[in-house]
Amino acid sequence: MLACVPFPSSARKLVDSELYAAALRALMRRAYSIHEMKEYLGRRAENKTSVAVVIARLRELAYLDDDKYARDYARLHAQSRRQGKFRIARELRARGVPDQHIDSALDSVFAETDERSLVRTRIQRKLAQFRGRANTPVNQKKIASLYRGLIAAGFSSDVIRSEIREATKIDADGPVETQADE
Repeated sequence: MLACVPFPSSARKLVDSELYAAALRALMRRAYSIHEMKEYLGRRAENKTSVAVVIARLRELAYLDDDKYARDYARLHAQSRRQGKFRIARELRARGVPDQHIDSALDSVFAETDERSLVRTRIQRKLAQFRGRANTPVNQKKIASLYRGLIAAGFSSDVIRSEIREATKIDADGPVETQADE
């Protein structure tokens, strides 16, 4: 009979100097919030009290800053990924960023980014995809799918409704069909 040997739950536990070096290597790969870094180091630390010391040192050297992290994350996701306020806020909360930093980051990023233009761009791209498939008209089922996608992307329902209404009203291919059967 074969004996079942359990795998270790994690890699070798690190001591203080190794823990700091591990934190720096992690920060070279990507940015971390303070909460994420605490979890990352907590899984690797031999002594849990050394995590607080390493975090304090990283904050003192400005390697960890939740305000800057939230601003950079919000700017990247709003401009490159074209996501809305609600989704960005939800993801930042999941990463452990305090609400005060999230609010200030969203205010600064969306002061320079027009949410309506982001929604309009996504709508136009999706409508072009819909029309490209066998030249089918856009029906209510496709509009509902578009609406759900924009809600999932984190945009306000008021902005979505007004932009969908505007995009489907001024339609070069003709009016939108309202039958859900197609």
